Amino acid sequence: MSQSPDTAAAPRTASHRGRWILAGAAVVVLAAIALDTKVVHVGSEADTRQQAFSPDSYGTAEFPRIKEVVTAKAVDAVTLAQAVQADKAAASKEYGTPATTGVVMMVKFTGVAAEGKSGVYDIQVPGMPEDIRLRLQTGPAINGTDLRDAPGDIEFGAFKNQIEYQDAGSAINRAMKAAVLDGIDTANLTGKTLEVTGAFTLINAKMWRVTPVSVTVQ
Repeated sequence: MSQSPDTAAAPRTASHRGRWILAGAAVVVLAAIALDTKVVHVGSEADTRQQAFSPDSYGTAEFPRIKEVVTAKAVDAVTLAQAVQADKAAASKEYGTPATTGVVMMVKFTGVAAEGKSGVYDIQVPGMPEDIRLRLQTGPAINGTDLRDAPGDIEFGAFKNQIEYQDAGSAINRAMKAAVLDGIDTANLTGKTLEVTGAFTLINAKMWRVTPVSVTVQ
């Protein structure tokens, strides 16, 4: 028995309608994806944010600014020592930058390097109180986060985790070493007069270990 034209057309019409519905749904999905997609151009600020954190790039970029901050706030070592001896808390408040491990002090001095060990030299500064030991670290290893913490605006919350935060401090130290110390014979400073500007974390008032931002061998 033959099928009538009207009966044969009905399935074809339903099939066509189904395909149009599916096609329309696909268009809606694609449009939604397009609206939710952000185009990032290579080299743009957004592209830079999406790249992996580079500690050395960060340190190289930040050190010049940190050097300016430390240099601008540096206090003569003898003046600072007298203030610390008189009232450590008051001196910290007046001259220091709060940090997680203490207060970072910015200091400047001219003195003679005594014997050094592992790149850390005792510095004899005229007028310094005898009970304060002032030391300068020159590498090869530069330890601590004095420079990272000196400006007071490099905070943990700006980094993904504690590892990045620590890496940033180490990278700033490396950038300082490349800019300040690599041109100096740091293995043979004993007996030489040094003009130094730097920072140290005031934990023990009688033991200062300075990380430099500038060193001149006279």
